[in-house]
Amino acid sequence: MAEDGLYLEGLTRRYGAVTALADLTFAVPPAQVVGFLGPNGAGKTTTMRAIFGLVELEAGDVAWRGRPIDAAARRRFGYMPEERGLYPTMQVREQLEYFARLHGLGPLAARERAVRWLERLGIADRADTKLEALSHGNQQRAQLCAALVHDPELLVLDEPLTGLDPGGIDEISEVLSERARAGVSVLLSSHQLDLVEDLCESVVIIDHGRLVTKGTVRELTTSGAKRLSVRVESVVDPTWARALCGVTVSEVHGDSLRLVLEEGVDSDLVLRAAMAQGRVTEFAFERRRLSEVFREAMA
Repeated sequence: MAEDGLYLEGLTRRYGAVTALADLTFAVPPAQVVGFLGPNGAGKTTTMRAIFGLVELEAGDVAWRGRPIDAAARRRFGYMPEERGLYPTMQVREQLEYFARLHGLGPLAARERAVRWLERLGIADRADTKLEALSHGNQQRAQLCAALVHDPELLVLDEPLTGLDPGGIDEISEVLSERARAGVSVLLSSHQLDLVEDLCESVVIIDHGRLVTKGTVRELTTSGAKRLSVRVESVVDPTWARALCGVTVSEVHGDSLRLVLEEGVDSDLVLRAAMAQGRVTEFAFERRRLSEVFREAMA
């Protein structure tokens, strides 16, 4: 069992004939943002709820810093569910103070933390507004404030970036990176794989409650078949590479192709075939995108 951070071992949960979790094991180390990925219905939310004791497991253990999780440990956790977890008719700052008090802070400390996080996430001017009067993006910010208001040691976030504009995504991504640099363990579920690739150090991919693959983003995106980006200026047939043996065209964008090369394929043969089509203005190997890792894991 891992001595640091969050460790989930052998989590199993069934709902009738449906297996939500099947012997699921992985860890969330300190000072990391770990992406938690999978298709809809894969078991991500069930896993997150199990961390907080909201799901009764048939088998398996959830530990924090090498010990079973109890109520005292959970007070040091922050949770942002995908569904709204705040009170719609209550003022934002008032309920942030309320949640801070629930986590053991005194009145003055609760007020200071609420104000600090409202300012940090750019909604201090809406502190006295009822949650239901906020835009969707600002509700997301308020929800994250509630998860952060007691400065948790573990953050569990279910689709925190949904509905945010690019500026909001940048702000929240920076906050999560800051928390990780401060030593916090962060488990982040998201379908926005390009953002996960930029934000997370490692990822866990599950399907039907089972672990499919896990590893650092660097390991996963640099392994597997070679990727080649080729651009032929003013090419007549942009799908010319489909005739090449051992080469798959994964993307076509005008004159540019993204190719997947099977093991043993000579890239010089691809280059000569490209030159036969016209002037080659780009020919470069690239690593796999996380979206490609995900699609291949689901295949």
